[in-house]
Amino acid sequence: MNNEILGIIDQLGREKGIDKEILIEGLKSAMEAAARKRLETNKPLQAEFNQETGEIQVFSEKTIVNEVTNSDEEILVKDALAINPEVIAGETLLVQLPIDNFGRIAAQIAKQVIMQKVREAEVDILFNEFQDKQGDLINGIVQRFEHGDIIVDLGKTEGILPRREQVFREVFNRGDRIRAYILDIRKTTRNATVILSRTNIGLIKNLFELEVPEINEGIIEIKGIVREPNGRTKIAVQTNDRDVDAVGACVGMRGMRVQSIVQELRGEKIDIVEYSEDPEVFIRNALSPAKISRIIKNTDDSHMTIIVADDQMSLAIGKKGQNVRLAAKLVKLKIDIKGQSEAPNPLGISSLQTNVKTSSSRVSFLEEISAAKGLGEKITAILFEGNIVTIQNVIDHGLKGLISLPGIGPKKAAAILVFTEELSERALEDKNKLLSSAEATENTKLMEPSGANEKENENDEEQEVPVSQLYEIDPSIISKLMQSGFETLAELSVTEKDELAEIDGIDEETAAAIIKQAKKQSIID
Repeated sequence: MNNEILGIIDQLGREKGIDKEILIEGLKSAMEAAARKRLETNKPLQAEFNQETGEIQVFSEKTIVNEVTNSDEEILVKDALAINPEVIAGETLLVQLPIDNFGRIAAQIAKQVIMQKVREAEVDILFNEFQDKQGDLINGIVQRFEHGDIIVDLGKTEGILPRREQVFREVFNRGDRIRAYILDIRKTTRNATVILSRTNIGLIKNLFELEVPEINEGIIEIKGIVREPNGRTKIAVQTNDRDVDAVGACVGMRGMRVQSIVQELRGEKIDIVEYSEDPEVFIRNALSPAKISRIIKNTDDSHMTIIVADDQMSLAIGKKGQNVRLAAKLVKLKIDIKGQSEAPNPLGISSLQTNVKTSSSRVSFLEEISAAKGLGEKITAILFEGNIVTIQNVIDHGLKGLISLPGIGPKKAAAILVFTEELSERALEDKNKLLSSAEATENTKLMEPSGANEKENENDEEQEVPVSQLYEIDPSIISKLMQSGFETLAELSVTEKDELAEIDGIDEETAAAIIKQAKKQSIID
C-alpha cells in the first residue's frame, strides 16, 4: 500500500506537471481532515509522510492525566511514559492514531481534499504559464459563443474573446482557427481564464515581429502604431542600418510580408510609413498616399495646417476623416487640412511656381548655397552634380528628390528648401513692393482660427445610430440587447440570427425581426 502511494504521487506529478511537495502537502491535509471527521473534534491534528517508505502517520494532541474520561483527548500517565519517558501529568503529547478504521465517509472527505489540492495546483501552473505569455499571440479554435463573447479552446485552458475586444464585422464560426493577442489572465477557483483581444495594437506589433525578422534582430524599430480596427492601421518604422530600407523590409518582396498580415486581419488596410525626427517630414509620410503642397506651423507647436492640392483633399482626409485622424494620432499633433484654393498664399516653396523664373535670374543660387551656414561647398558640389543649379530645380525635385541625392539626408534637404524659400522671398520683395503688401495681407489671414472648419468636418462625419432608437421592437427586448453589449444598429444588422437567439427571451423569429429592422433603419439613416 505504501509503495502504491509513492507510485501514485510520482505518476500525478509527471502527468499534471505538479511538484511532488504540493501533492504530499495535499495528502497530509486530506488525512488530517479524515481523522478530524472520524474523531469528531476540532482539536489540531498533525500528519507526517515518510517519502522513503510512503508511510502516513497522523498524530493527535492529548492531555496526560491520571484518570481518562475522554479517550480521544486524554491519555494515562503510564501510556504516555511508554511513548516519552520524560513527560508528566498535565502536559500534552502527540499520540499516533490508527488510520485503518477511518470509515467510508472519512475516506471520501480525504479523496475530495486531495482532488481539490490537485485542481488548485493545476490552476496555479496554468496561471503562471500564461502570465509569462501576456502580451504575446496565441492560436486557438473557436469552441462556442456566450452572450456575444467567443470562447476559444487554447488546449490546456479556455480563452475568452469579449465582444468589446472583437473587430466589428469579423465573423467566426464554431471550429474556426483564430489568432489573438493575450490581453490579461484571470485566476478563478476552477480555472485560469485567458482574456483575448483582436483590437489591441499589440496584435499588429506581434504580427509584424513574426513576419519581419529585421524587427526582432533590432535592425528595424517600430516607433508607433495607431489603429481603427477593421478600417485602417498606420505604423511608423525606422531603420538602424542605413543599408536597410525600413518600409521596404516591412512590405516584403512583392508585398508578401504585409499581405500575410492583411489576410490575418481580414482585409484591414495597413499604411507603413517611415519615421522621422523632423515633424514636417513625419507628417508628410504619415499622410501618405496624399501629396502635401506645404506645411504651415501655427503659433502652437502642437498644431499644424497642411495645404494640399484641391484634387488631393479627399485622399488626405480619407473616408470619414480616417486618414488625417490616424495621422494626427501617429505624429501626436493637431492637424488641419486645407485645399490650395482656400489656403493663404504666403511666400513658400509651393507659391514659387509663377514667380520663380523672374527671381532666379537675379540670384546666384549656387554661390548663395556655398556661403550659407550649415550648407557650404560640399552641399553645393552635390547639387551641381545632380544638375540642381536654380531655385526652379529645387522646386521640381522637392523634398523626396533632394533626399534621393547621395550625401543629402532629410534634415539637409529640409534646410535647402527653407533657404531656397528665403532666397526667393528676398528677390520677390526687391522686384515688387506691391506684391509684398499683398503677401502681408495673406499672412494676416493665416492667424485666423480654423475652429469653424473643424466643427464642419466633425458634423460631416456619419453618426452611428444607437440600439435604443430601434423602432417596432418591444422595449424589454431592446433593454436585453443593450445588456448583452450591443451598442449600435450597425452591429445588429451584421449579427447572425443564431447569436441573437442565444439571448434569454429572444427566439429565432424575434431575432430575425430585429436584424431586418436594424438593416432597414441603417439604410434610411
